Amino acid sequence: MRPQLAQAPNIEIQREVEALLAWHDEDPRAAISTVLLDCQHLRLQLALTAAASSVGFTRGWTPTYERPK
Repeated sequence: MRPQLAQAPNIEIQREVEALLAWHDEDPRAAISTVLLDCQHLRLQLALTAAASSVGFTRGWTPTYERPK
């Protein structure tokens, strides 16, 4: 059984969405593009870190690239 992710309060997520849209002048396509590019960058950083770290260094932990459901 997979551990459940802590769910952020809905109001907190709404505030983040509003801030993201405001940053992009209410353009949802630009906001989504930024989020996707951030995800791509973080996946690359995770892959580089995984390649550079030994299993002993991380005490057996290995990264997962998909968020548990």
